[in-house]
Parts: sequence; C-alpha cells; structure tokens
Amino acid sequence: MINFKIILHSPFNNIQAMLNRRKFIQLTGLSTALLSTEGFAGVIPGNKKPIVLSTWAQNMKANKAAWEILNKGGYALDAVEAGVMIPEADPNDVSVGYGGYPDRDGKVTLDACIMNEKGQCGAVMALEHIMHPIKVARLVMEKTPHVQLVGEGALQFALTEGFKKENLLTPESEKAWREWLKTSKYDPLTIPKILEKTNQQEPYPWPVAALNHDTIGMIAMDINGNISGACTTSGMAFKMRGRVGDSPIIGAGLFIDNEIGAASATGVGEEVVKICGSHTVVEMMRHGATPEQACKEAVRRIVKNNGVNAKNVQVGFIALNKKGEYGGYSVMKNFSIAVRTKELEKSIDAKSWF
Repeated sequence: MINFKIILHSPFNNIQAMLNRRKFIQLTGLSTALLSTEGFAGVIPGNKKPIVLSTWAQNMKANKAAWEILNKGGYALDAVEAGVMIPEADPNDVSVGYGGYPDRDGKVTLDACIMNEKGQCGAVMALEHIMHPIKVARLVMEKTPHVQLVGEGALQFALTEGFKKENLLTPESEKAWREWLKTSKYDPLTIPKILEKTNQQEPYPWPVAALNHDTIGMIAMDINGNISGACTTSGMAFKMRGRVGDSPIIGAGLFIDNEIGAASATGVGEEVVKICGSHTVVEMMRHGATPEQACKEAVRRIVKNNGVNAKNVQVGFIALNKKGEYGGYSVMKNFSIAVRTKELEKSIDAKSWF
C-alpha cells in the first residue's frame, strides 16, 4: 500500500494527515470500483517512446503520417499537426475537414485546436473555406496573443497568413445535406448511423466492427518525452449555424500536461464540454488512475448527467501518460483507438459503459 502525505493549512493550525492510496483517490472522486477495473490491453510496460495514438481505427493512416516524424526523432507537435492533416484533406471522411457534412444551412464549418508540452495552445472555431484548420490553429498559438479565433475573424487571419479560400462542400456531402433537408431532423448520431450503414455495404479495411467515426483527436509523445496533441473536426452533421462542440476547446476536446500525460475526446461535444472532459481525464491520471481508469471516470460523469438518455449519447476518450501507457473508454460500444509505436501498429476496441 502506497501512502501519500498531505499537509492541510488553516489560519489556526497546520494539520498533518496520512492517507493511504485508496482513501486519497476516493477523496479526488475516483471510485473504488474504477480501481478494480482490469488493466487496458494496450498498457505498455516501461517508458516506451515515441508513441502516437488517435481516436478511431480509420485514423491509422493519420498515425502513419505522424510516425514518419516521430520515428526520425521529430517534435511531437509537428507530428500531431501532420497526422490530423490527413483526414482534414480526405473527401471521404465526412466528419473532418474537406468533405465534412455541412451545418443545416449547407455551410462546412471547421473547428480545431493544438497544444504543446509547454501548455501553449491555439484554436479556431466555425472556420470556413480553409482546408487545414489545424495549421491555422497552430499559427494562432505561435503568432497571436490569443488562444481562440472564431468565424470571420479566424478566416481573415488565415487569409492574412497566406491560406487560400476553397470550397469544402463535396457533391456527396451536398447530396446528403439535401436529403436531410426533407425531414430536417437533428440527430447527434447521424454520422455514426450513416457510416455504419455504409460499412455494412462496403466493409472497411480496418479491423473494426462498425466505422462510427467522428472527429480526430491525436496525442503523441516524442523521443524526448514531450507530449503534444491536436483535435480537428467539421462538427456534428447538419448542426445549427454557429454551433461549436468540444473539439476546439482546450480542456474539453484536448488537454496536455507534460508532467502527467494527455487526453482527447470524440463524440457528442456538448457532453464533453459539460465535464471539461479531457482535463478531467488528465487530472484523474495525476491522482493515480491508469489511462483507462481515467477515461472511464469521465464517461461515468457523462452517463450520470444523462440518466436514462445516456444510451443515446456516444462519447469516447483516449489518454496517454508519461510512462507511455495508454487507454480509452466510451459510453457505447464500437469506439476504437489507433496506436503506433516501434513495436506495433494496430487498432484496439475500447471498453464501454454500455
């Protein structure tokens, strides 16, 4: 049993208490039930690096681009930027960047954020006409005194930095939008349902039961032990004009603490924002939880918030700690994690609450 020594200060006296590990974690909100969870199959013994992982098996191709940088001793921030640019430019990925499903007015609006090992970060929200919002987010971090730029301001900044306006609405996505207009029924599971149906007709090559892919969150640790992350999306299909989810919000869709680890989220962003999801996961790891246990605790809070409706909400988290251990957890089944290290390249189905 590991003991933690905590010193509590008050204006009247100093109280010194010795708390064992179980009681300490209970005080931080991590339940005993979580501590008894079986270890995640992907835990790597020792400090193996570099490593990159991302949400969804489909993004093994994104990991490959990131790995080309990491394997040469490159910087984790460069790796995650290069990695998420792959789905951003893929017209067949209807939840990220070019080809992403539009909002209910037929406009493709993009959200993205990036964060490095020093806690520096940048984000863009509701950005239109730019193929790679993650690159704009990085420039917000590096060239402005701000963290977030939104809408027309974000576009103006991008154009000033040399980006070119492009039409991001593909004929296929426009067709899907016009079909949706016939009923105009908003369903946060629109993309998962469409992609699962498509996958049943044309099996996807990655080893997953269903391709319910939504957003890409990517976190990586380089050979120097520095961690960075990126998250990018076109958001919920047929969302209200101006809607922003968790993906570009630091602490929600992405959070990095280089002393502890990193986390990213995917799914119904509103639910992630409500619990500061990725920050919650990192804080759980700070207090002794494994990556999987930390992700499960974040999922538990979402399930609690939604009660009987929790089965209609899909959210998944991925996490990486400084030891090179990784894990994930989701509300519903069929959430997968893509992992790349020197020893392996594979996708793993995460455990789920339901």
